[in-house]
Amino acid sequence: MARVFLCVLDSVGCGGAPDAARYGDEGSNTLLHIAEACAAGNAEDGRSGPLRVANLDALGLGAAIRLASGKAAPGLGAVPTGSWGAAEEISAGKDTQSGHWELAGVPVTRDWHYFPRTIPAFPDHLMAELVARSGIPGTLANCHASGTEVLDQFGAEHIATGKPIIYTSADSVVQIAAHEEHFGLERLLDVCRIAAEIFHPLNVGRIIARPFVSEAPGAFVRTANRKDYAIAPPDGTICDRVVAAGGAVHAVGKIGDIFAYKSITDVSKGKDDMALFDQMLSWCDRAASGDLVFANFVEFDSLWGHRRNVSGYARALETFDARLPELTSRLRDGDLLIITADHGNDPTWHGTDHTRERVPVLVTGPGAEGKPLGIIPFAKVAELVASHLKIGQ
Repeated sequence: MARVFLCVLDSVGCGGAPDAARYGDEGSNTLLHIAEACAAGNAEDGRSGPLRVANLDALGLGAAIRLASGKAAPGLGAVPTGSWGAAEEISAGKDTQSGHWELAGVPVTRDWHYFPRTIPAFPDHLMAELVARSGIPGTLANCHASGTEVLDQFGAEHIATGKPIIYTSADSVVQIAAHEEHFGLERLLDVCRIAAEIFHPLNVGRIIARPFVSEAPGAFVRTANRKDYAIAPPDGTICDRVVAAGGAVHAVGKIGDIFAYKSITDVSKGKDDMALFDQMLSWCDRAASGDLVFANFVEFDSLWGHRRNVSGYARALETFDARLPELTSRLRDGDLLIITADHGNDPTWHGTDHTRERVPVLVTGPGAEGKPLGIIPFAKVAELVASHLKIGQ
């Protein structure tokens, strides 16, 4: 039985991108700096001591960091049992959509539209069109912002006025946050659909609905009902190729949104990354030969990288690592597991945005016993999937 499980640990970069300086990110290294902070006793909130990711390290995590950046992460020195390497992106930018599309075999050759770091961030005439077409009383924020901090800043005013919170980031996105109960989830999705019609022609990659609940700053929390309205990728992604060959693509987490549901057979979501991990385990029992299970674990990025929370990021890595044997033990003969990332988000770095980095590529399964992959293009990940499933171009 030949199946592939492709896990994207969102933002778990390992430094060394040769063009990092172009993005103001020279020297950033998500995994190295987390490991160094842990070893120095500077990541003690909810955990303690060195970074403990022995299972990932056994697959080649420490070796991938050394290969990518030329630096050794404290405590990550295992001799790899799987194939390991580091991937380098050629698409411009450091955003989720470009990273995932390129991992799927299609580098982004056109420039996305990004919004300036001004207040307001969005053009007045487009915001006026959004207000008029959606019937909302106005908007709040209209700036670059962290998605969790913006709720604390504007959440109460949103509830009082009914004005959605609209903001952007280093990605090519328009994010629209609204309260699930006071504003209504379906109403939020309607506003986002209209926003997609307005902003997609500018080549804005995604409009993201960000529903939240609770009643007061400090308690606001985003729900699992996030929905992305994305520009569809070009033909030729690994998802297209799997489906054309007669297989199924089982999307876990936000993969369906990122690929605009193109060649996505079904979608499994969950309230957090560990719920998504449970979904991965369930696909070990249900996926058929020729299938791709394609998962994104977003909380490394959304909860810890953007918040510049080193302890939280370290806890998340350790939690994933502790559960990894549950996944590897349920793989069947012929299954291939690939663990990688889409960009960096160094929690020790300045600002709150992604960082331009190489990413680890860890592979376990038939023919992947301790073989180095070297520095490879992001798109090589798609070829690893295609080769294992024996599908052509």
